[in-house]
Amino acid sequence: MSGHSKWSTIKRKKGAIDAARGKLFTKLIKELTVAARDGGDENANARLRSAVQNARGANMPQATIDRAIRRGTGEEPGVMYEAALFEGYGPGGVAVIVETLSDNRNRTVSEVRHVFSKYNGNLAENGSVAWMFEQKGVIEVDKSVVDEEQLMLAVMDAGAEDIQDSDQVHEITAPLTEFEAVKQALEKNGIAASQSSLAWLPKNMLEVQGDTAEQIIRLLEALEDLDDVQKVYSNFDVGEDVLAKLMA
Repeated sequence: MSGHSKWSTIKRKKGAIDAARGKLFTKLIKELTVAARDGGDENANARLRSAVQNARGANMPQATIDRAIRRGTGEEPGVMYEAALFEGYGPGGVAVIVETLSDNRNRTVSEVRHVFSKYNGNLAENGSVAWMFEQKGVIEVDKSVVDEEQLMLAVMDAGAEDIQDSDQVHEITAPLTEFEAVKQALEKNGIAASQSSLAWLPKNMLEVQGDTAEQIIRLLEALEDLDDVQKVYSNFDVGEDVLAKLMA
């Protein structure tokens, strides 16, 4: 199971952290706004199309989606966000990648560095961690929508690399070059995706135990709780016994 999947699984088991804290819509609105800079037509803007699908999957009102898009295209006034990628190390030497969208880079750098330091990690130079990961397209489909065999038939010929079970969802992984083709194959077969996005997936995993695993979870949760942070990725892995204790 990928580090992305493991962290996603832990978040789902612990509860909808972002939603509970009122942050999920904020993250989705930022992504909608930034994606719409390249045009407000979903059919001509793949990033915007994914952002809209994700927002709808989170039950965001259509009026809120439309407003965010208008801000991105400049039809309405709004804050301009800048994307940034931060790399660092957590407890036990675990690698961490943090994606942000912010209107104040200095604030974001300061907050991200503070969280790494507080939870026994450290912010690293650009390029020091990213080489351990590769960018892939990741699509989540609720298990209630389709079974794994039907899903496999729908997407494997379109270029999907892998399908994994991750708690309540099937997680499809695709190369960047085939990402859109896989999403289109799902639509063609009437299979609705709950989420789709580009993700940093680790090439190799680093297994951690006990206290170190708990420290890593606290670090990742604290990073994701920052207003400017969109997504967090890591190459940590934990055994099922350790995961059960973390969820207890």
